[in-house]
Amino acid sequence: MNPLRPAILAAAGSTRIKRAVTGFPVTAEVVNRFVAGETRAELAPVVRALLGDGRMVSVDFLGEYTTERSMADSAVSEYLGLIDDLARWHHEVEQQREIPARNGAVAPPASSGHARRAAARVVPVEVSVKLSALGQALGAAGVEIATANLRILCERAEQAGVWITVDAEDHTTTEGTESTVRAVRGDHPWLAVATQTYLRGAEEQCRRAAADGARIRLCKGAYREPERAAFQRTAEVDESYLRCLELLMGGRGYPMIATHDPVMIAAAHDMAGRNDRAPGDFEFQMLYGIRSVEQQRLAERGHAVRVYIPYGVQWYGYLMRRLAERPANLGFFLRALAERR
Repeated sequence: MNPLRPAILAAAGSTRIKRAVTGFPVTAEVVNRFVAGETRAELAPVVRALLGDGRMVSVDFLGEYTTERSMADSAVSEYLGLIDDLARWHHEVEQQREIPARNGAVAPPASSGHARRAAARVVPVEVSVKLSALGQALGAAGVEIATANLRILCERAEQAGVWITVDAEDHTTTEGTESTVRAVRGDHPWLAVATQTYLRGAEEQCRRAAADGARIRLCKGAYREPERAAFQRTAEVDESYLRCLELLMGGRGYPMIATHDPVMIAAAHDMAGRNDRAPGDFEFQMLYGIRSVEQQRLAERGHAVRVYIPYGVQWYGYLMRRLAERPANLGFFLRALAERR
């Protein structure tokens, strides 16, 4: 684990450090590596390019914790627009694939990943949403508000042919998030949720998901957590990830393996073989701007690969968590600062 992780995560909550970091002219260059712009207009070419080369997308509108009902309403409005746009962009990319054939020319071959996804009916476009953005923390009525808002998004997504994954947040939200997802999944069984394997309860979450046949995004975790709630040592987090992955690969659901760790990717290949899972029966997920060559390599080999793409003006907390996860990300940031001096 990154030895600077605790300090970086502490910085994520510091208003003073946030002002300092966002004040650097170089910051925009660094943010652009990990964040696909502040608006949907800036997001569009990124999504189209990834879909065009055979990868899939999961798009997250970055926002801070919602403290007023109007903020939750605004988030819902933005996500509704995003769902419609994702469906349209996907349709446009698919039309571009068909144009050469309609004109009598030889169409460029679709990637093997694209062909396998079509056969498996995997949905290439998805949104990721945090329940905190939908009002989960709005007092006693917060869970009810977030649940109602998630239903609104799922109904639009169902009509548009878009998937939704509910993102994980800190450990205090886990129980409420699971409860909301279970309630909404009754009407929308494709609804997914993220599970963080540094949490001590992750294995039980995955056991239930494997039995229920749910879609689960499996990640290691990106928040600062107390020892009573989360494993602190890298080896413990990795061991938990492998146990959870084994449960998901052997279950009835659809595992989404969110990792850049070559060890975990190799383990996923091995477990998929032992459980008779072909490419398209599970997917790999990686972050926008990280290990793009590996993303393309996996897609070209026929695997379903989804890229997690954030956009929006509230990028500071997201950037800090990315820097805390991998020393290589922090090195990139520091080098960019040094080069501008």
